[in-house]
Amino acid sequence: MRKASAIVASAVLMTSILSGCSSEGANQAKESNSGTSKPVKLSLWTFQDLHKKYYEKTAELWNKNNPNQPIELTIDSYPNAEMHNKLLIALQSGVGAPDITDININYFQNFLKGDIQLVELNKIIEPEKDKIVQSRLDIYSKNGKYYGIDFHVGATVVYYNKELLDKAGVNADSIKTWSDYIEAGKKVVSATGKPMTAFEVTGQRPFWPMIVQRGSDYLDAKGDVTLDNEINVKTLQTMKDMIYKDKIAVPMPGGNTGAEEFFTYMNKGGAASLIMPMWYMSRFLEYMPDLKGKVLVRPMPVWEKGNVRSAGMGGTGTAVTKQSKNQDLAMKFLAYAKLSKESNIRIWQELKFDPIRWDVWNDPELQKPDPYFSNEKIFNVLLDMKDEIKSPNMSELSSASQDLVNSNVMFKALKDQSQTPEQALKAAADELRKQKK
Repeated sequence: MRKASAIVASAVLMTSILSGCSSEGANQAKESNSGTSKPVKLSLWTFQDLHKKYYEKTAELWNKNNPNQPIELTIDSYPNAEMHNKLLIALQSGVGAPDITDININYFQNFLKGDIQLVELNKIIEPEKDKIVQSRLDIYSKNGKYYGIDFHVGATVVYYNKELLDKAGVNADSIKTWSDYIEAGKKVVSATGKPMTAFEVTGQRPFWPMIVQRGSDYLDAKGDVTLDNEINVKTLQTMKDMIYKDKIAVPMPGGNTGAEEFFTYMNKGGAASLIMPMWYMSRFLEYMPDLKGKVLVRPMPVWEKGNVRSAGMGGTGTAVTKQSKNQDLAMKFLAYAKLSKESNIRIWQELKFDPIRWDVWNDPELQKPDPYFSNEKIFNVLLDMKDEIKSPNMSELSSASQDLVNSNVMFKALKDQSQTPEQALKAAADELRKQKK
């Protein structure tokens, strides 16, 4: 009897165990069939809160559209210089770097020296390359390998105040050369008492795009200093003449385009035009509401035949580090965030940046007439000059060269006039050459 009971008990126990295994297997199968997986942790560093918000939403969309490969994205935001110093130390030491990182265009070349600790991105870039403005890829490349992907082209344009131009009888579309621009400026000053434009004196715009469109730069393609070359001297002298001889320009109130004083000045119709990249549109929308419906977007005038009508300014190259244990997934997410057609449309919608994929410039979302910008289709301007958006040369001295132009050259040449344009550029160039040694 005891033996029979034991057999029954054993059978019941075995049935229970098998039932449990079967139930567990069914649950696993159910979980597998439902398309859910444990999220993979990825870390990302940035120096810009606007970027952080964009990545957060992108991670949400990724998880919604990729339930079989979810991620848990941790984003840390640091001050610009601090983040790049921290990143450089982490990559050099081999410890502590994130999976994905934003790198400011001014610092990017510092991460392409020696044994490069960034992952080559050709695998994700090559399939989309023919739809991207090439100059935006070149600035984050070395020896044919791409290491960073930008948010925007940063195409420099002229923002004209149509109300002031109309009072002066000036048609923005008739301004093709800088000589045309100066003559139009004289009409504006005569008719309105307002200057045609304002130049940064604690910044480098529009000097930098004006020399880049002429085929010049602060540094050449090899990284050698060209800041004091003839083209640059002539360009800065022309800018000075616009202020003190032609009297169509003024030193910028507040010193630069990010100053509150300047926003107020422009919002009140202080100047008839401003030469800045496309990404500056967001500043008009946020800080200059009274100009709604009055602003036209047009290409830069050219100096002479053969010059391009724009220059790509600023940028952030997003990279994957070799310390990432999930490099393939990090690359897939980066492609999803910055290379896909959908992401490039979102970059315009959410950040008001001119996306690097020129094929989306024709998308209905980007072709909507903009009520702020005179109800025009502003991306038609970029489509017309998409092969004329030249990017500057970037090297180890890029950040230092910009610092010198921002802090010394423009102020001394255009504001206090303590040095001639030639003297100011030569002094800065000599300082850079010392640093290069």
